[in-house]
Amino acid sequence: MTTITPCLWFESRAAEALELYTSLFPDARVISETRWPEGSPNAGALLSADFELAGQRFILIDGGGPGFTDAISLAVVVETQEEVDYYWDALLADGGEESMCGWLRDRFGVAWQVTPSILPRYMSDSDPARARRVSSGPVLP
Repeated sequence: MTTITPCLWFESRAAEALELYTSLFPDARVISETRWPEGSPNAGALLSADFELAGQRFILIDGGGPGFTDAISLAVVVETQEEVDYYWDALLADGGEESMCGWLRDRFGVAWQVTPSILPRYMSDSDPARARRVSSGPVLP
């Protein structure tokens, strides 16, 4: 079976990111880890990991990479305001930056969207005035 697995290439601090991400989602798990080999400048440090968040598999690399842009983001779709607040606050902690419309960058530079599942229904409301109110102002948090 062919699969597609997003790969997050960190400039540094991948081990810290892996710890944060797998602590936020209740069913998260680390599948495997690879360490830098003896004799390398980063001997013993995390080089890569396969992990899973909410059923989605990811690869993480800590190799001194190009960093991240908003061209790709991780979307977290939630049901309640409490969930919005939980993920929003946790991903912003320790240096993250708010953006607009439910977007943020965590302290590692990864772009995230934290969105209530009901938002698309509100944005496509049959009443144009209601739909406009949802899409013309700040959506989250």
